Amino acid sequence: MLFDRLDEVWAVGRLLPHLWRGLPGTHWNAAALLAERAKATPEAAALVYLDRSYTWGDLDRAATRHARALRSVGIVSGDVVALLMDNRPEYLLTLTALSRLRAVAALINTGVAGPALAHAVTIAGAKRIVVGAEHEQKIADVLPALDRIGSEHVLVQREPSDFPAPPSPFRSLDDLVAAEPDTPLSDLGAPNPDDRMCLIYTSGTTGLPKAAVIKNSRFLLAGAFFGAGIMALRPSDVVYVPLPLYHSNAMVGGWSSALATGACIALRRKFSASSFWSDIRAYDATAFIYIGELCRYLLNQPPRPEDGIHRLRLATGNGLRPDIWSAFQERFHIPLIREFYGATEGNVILVNLQGRAGMVGRLTGNQVIVRCDLETGNLIRGAEGRCTEVEVEETGLLLGKITMATPYDGYVDPEATHKKIVRGLFKKGDAYFDTGDLMTLHADGWVSFADRLGDTFRWKGENVSTTEVAEILNGAPGVTESTVYGVRVPGSDGRAGMAALTCQPEFSIDLFADFVRDHLPAYQRPYFVRLLAEMAVTGTFKQRKAEYRSAGYDPAQVTDPLYVLDGDRYVPLNAERHTRITNGQMVLR
Repeated sequence: MLFDRLDEVWAVGRLLPHLWRGLPGTHWNAAALLAERAKATPEAAALVYLDRSYTWGDLDRAATRHARALRSVGIVSGDVVALLMDNRPEYLLTLTALSRLRAVAALINTGVAGPALAHAVTIAGAKRIVVGAEHEQKIADVLPALDRIGSEHVLVQREPSDFPAPPSPFRSLDDLVAAEPDTPLSDLGAPNPDDRMCLIYTSGTTGLPKAAVIKNSRFLLAGAFFGAGIMALRPSDVVYVPLPLYHSNAMVGGWSSALATGACIALRRKFSASSFWSDIRAYDATAFIYIGELCRYLLNQPPRPEDGIHRLRLATGNGLRPDIWSAFQERFHIPLIREFYGATEGNVILVNLQGRAGMVGRLTGNQVIVRCDLETGNLIRGAEGRCTEVEVEETGLLLGKITMATPYDGYVDPEATHKKIVRGLFKKGDAYFDTGDLMTLHADGWVSFADRLGDTFRWKGENVSTTEVAEILNGAPGVTESTVYGVRVPGSDGRAGMAALTCQPEFSIDLFADFVRDHLPAYQRPYFVRLLAEMAVTGTFKQRKAEYRSAGYDPAQVTDPLYVLDGDRYVPLNAERHTRITNGQMVLR
């Protein structure tokens, strides 16, 4: 047991020297840490992007010019500035410049537009917007819906390759920056660990996104935890970041980790499966940040002789599913995969330091998995209103106790924050953060992800895990990717399974039916199948399952090929069969 925990002991040892920067009474934030890096190792490599490279000294001077430019238009401590830009150096310079001014950056998802974009800017309470030229039109489109922001409050930033710049209704941040010196600012006051550093939004796969609060202390401690504790980064390391910087994996695993350890980060503007490994080699990367579906996309690429040629020593991220873990690691010769689990706004973090396939980590002292209704997530409370922890090999709801050591900062919206707190779990007065995720407990405290609440559904008196079924269907002949969800069927209790699939040209619905019959019990089988040209995903590759669930299996709403399971065979789901199903004339068995 002790030997099994050595990785954790060493991780804590690497982490300890960094913890003091996030403690009460200290005066550190991202900009202060950048200045420290520039002072200690001004010529060391800090950032590479395309053909551009920056040392820590370069970044610090550029961030100072950006801070002066932003202050020249009236941005002061506490102001919220919406930031909408693709991955590139200007993103991190603007973010760090705002940190230097003790202002707050609202990191807007580049995939949103229209009402969702207006909502994200509004709930943040933003006074100004900094937008990359690549998203300039989106902002122009929503300005009429923004009460406090007009065109005079928008600053546009371009890449060096964009010049000469076309006419724009917005003021150029580039011109403002070019006019400023890099003389350090000395009258800004000291940052506080409890100050807000940025806002990171939930993905919005169901409903509109919520803005989670990231304080200076959380940003710095998370960077130390990931950079030193999990990845054991050194200044000689290069971390490849293909995920969007508005997402916590890239922001913490990439930028914050680099600041904490002095490692260099290599940015990709947008993820490309076909260019991923050539980037890894070009940047001589030693680590990369992933989301599970990113790994699936890479595995679905045609094999190449150079797949395993690189200097990588590890990858870290979350969502790498057991059905592809070993195949991914073996094909691409990745020495170590360190999976973790955590929510941007939450207080629960699990880490699988040993690289044990399929596990997200082991429970620690303030984390519990309790019994609940697996479909609704409602806690199962005893006669005195208290809950019970699950047994080994049992699935339940993961919660994190809210304490001084494990605080819950929540969202900008107090009501949304309150909804995630569960009280009186084991005794009067206790409070826990509700992750909304179902986990399975294994021996020695190991935990695997089971499903997200709302994805588990009940059919034929049995609970069906959409994640479990999707992992099985991904192994069917010709299936590239699947997403599974439950749909209502008139006259039936619960929800029937439906699968949306992307497939290879040789896919056969008849062979798929054989696979389903052979690999799934009746209650887990997808009764409806939708064939997609492309899977709809968020900017961080989370499947937009809610959109498919909403459309259901109605051929009047779905133009993709639809099938329904009739006995042991899938048959086309046309208007006549749909009517028979909704009238109860065609019974699903």
